[in-house]
Amino acid sequence: MSFADPQTVTINAVPKTLPRTSTRDASGTFTQDTGDLKLFVSSAYGKRTRRTARIDSRKTASDPLFPAQNAPYSMSTYIVVDVPVTGYTIAEQKQLVDGFLAWLSASSGANITRLLGGEN
Repeated sequence: MSFADPQTVTINAVPKTLPRTSTRDASGTFTQDTGDLKLFVSSAYGKRTRRTARIDSRKTASDPLFPAQNAPYSMSTYIVVDVPVTGYTIAEQKQLVDGFLAWLSASSGANITRLLGGEN
């Protein structure tokens, strides 16, 4: 089973449409037409199962050392769910992921802001 094509990711209240650009046995890639935003979804199977959802972003902005010049920048954000082959149901896995995402986004994203600010 695959994610629908295309996928939509909303960033700063702006929806971005990402058509499927690659399909492999256990992964799929969705890329914005400009190439500036990419969604990658994969599963890896072995002694444990790892499921990953990742967004890569790239942009061009002024260089702080040479403000008259532009430089390329990129960043990524992802979540990895690493589970044993047996022992956790999908419902239990979802509950843990839901709790984690709720913790990150609580109080209008205060914990995400703290994380990005370097707190531990």
